[in-house]
Amino acid sequence: MSKTQKKGGASLFEAAGLERDAPRPLADRMRPAKLSEIVGQEALTGPDGVLTRMLETRSLGSLVFWGPPGTGKTTMGRLLAEETNLHFQQISAVFSGVADLKKVFDEARSRREMGQGTLLFVDEIHRFNRAQQDSFLPVMEDGTVTLVGATTENPSFELNAALLSRARVLVFKSLGPEALEKIIARAETIEGRKLPLDDDARKSLVRMADGDGRAALTLAEEVWRSVRKGETFDAAKLMEIVQRRAPIYDKSQDGHYNLISALHKSVRGSDVDAALYYLARMLDAGENPLYIARRVVRMAVEDIGLADPQALVIANAAKDAYDFLGTPEGELALAQAVIYVATAPKSNAGYVAYGRAKKAAKEAGSLMPPKHILNAPTKLMEDEGYSAGYEYDHDAPEAFSGQDYFPEQLPRQNFYEPVERGFERELKKRMDYWAKLRRGR
Repeated sequence: MSKTQKKGGASLFEAAGLERDAPRPLADRMRPAKLSEIVGQEALTGPDGVLTRMLETRSLGSLVFWGPPGTGKTTMGRLLAEETNLHFQQISAVFSGVADLKKVFDEARSRREMGQGTLLFVDEIHRFNRAQQDSFLPVMEDGTVTLVGATTENPSFELNAALLSRARVLVFKSLGPEALEKIIARAETIEGRKLPLDDDARKSLVRMADGDGRAALTLAEEVWRSVRKGETFDAAKLMEIVQRRAPIYDKSQDGHYNLISALHKSVRGSDVDAALYYLARMLDAGENPLYIARRVVRMAVEDIGLADPQALVIANAAKDAYDFLGTPEGELALAQAVIYVATAPKSNAGYVAYGRAKKAAKEAGSLMPPKHILNAPTKLMEDEGYSAGYEYDHDAPEAFSGQDYFPEQLPRQNFYEPVERGFERELKKRMDYWAKLRRGR
C-alpha cells in the first residue's frame, strides 16, 4: 500500500497525525498579504508612491521591476494582480521556452474572451533572448497580458528597446538596515520567540543579509534551528553557525560594474579609506585581481596623470607584483597602489588634452604637416621644399627655435592646460617659459 492510500477513509499521513505538505520556509510563510506589508519600497508603495497612484486609477500598464534579489519584486507582482482583479500567472525565463510562452499566451487569450485579464509575471526576464522578448510585443499591445517582468540586471542593457518602450521600469531598492530590522521583528512575532542574538550579533546578521530580505529570514531560520535552550549567540558564534554568506556579486554584470565604479570614484575623490573598502569587497567577492590592477593603471593616467608621474609607475609595479606573488600576498601590492593613487594630487589635464587633440585631428582630416618639418629623402622632395627652413632646436639658444609645427592651414592650438597641483605645477612653469620664448622669436 502506498503512503497516499486511504485507511478507514483517511490517508496514512492523516492517520499518523502528519501534515500532507512539507514544512514551508520562513521566507515563504512571511510573504506579505497586502502592499502595506512590503517594507523598504516606500517610493513605490507609500502614500504618494508610483504604484499607489496606479492602483487608485485601477489601471495597470506593463511594468519591469529592476532590483536586487530579496526586495519584494515577486510579491509585489502577485499583490498587484489581486488589487486589479487580474489572473496571476508566473513563469521563469530560466525554465521556459517558446512552447511555454505560446501556451501561456493562448491561455491568456481564452481568459480574455471570458472577461478575465491576466497579469503575466516573468521572473528573470533578462534571460530570455531577443527573439523570445519580441514575442511579448503583440500580446502586450493588444492587452492579452499585462506584463510584469522582474530582473536583477540593468534593463537598458538586457532588454529589447521595443519591449522597454511598452513598459515602465520601476526600481526596487536594496533593503536598508531599518527595513531588514522590521522584517526580522515581524518574523519574531510570527514565530513567537526572539532571535537568540546579542546586539552585535543582530547587527552582523543584518549586514550579512546584504539588503536581501529573503536572505535575512533564511539566516534567522538557521539561527533558530541551531540554538540550544538558554543559548545566546554573539557575533563570532553567529559567523560560526551560519558560516559566511557570499556577497551578492556577479563579475559579469551590475555588481561588477557598480563596485569598480565606486572604487574609481573614491580614488578620484581622494578618499583612501573608501577606496580600500571597495578594493577589499571586490577581492573578497572573487573579482579577478588583474582586472582591478588594470583599472588602477587607468586611474593613474586618467585622474592623476602628470600631477604625479610616479602614480603610473607604482600602479604598473603593483600589477607586476601581483602577477609575481599571486594571492594573498599580491593583494597588498594592489592595496598599496590604491593608497598611492587615492592620496596623489589629481589632474585630468592630460586626459582632457588628448580628447581635445583627437577632436581637432578628426575635424582637420588629412591636413599635411608644414613642409619645413618633413624629411626630404629624395631630390624631388628637396626641390618641392621639404625640410626647407627647418631649424634644429639644439642649435638655437636655450635649445628652442620657437617654430610652428602645426599644419599651415590650422591655427596654433592649445590642448594641454596643466593644473596648479603636484608635478603639473612645474610643467606649467616650463610651458609658460616656452610660450614666452616663442612670442619673442
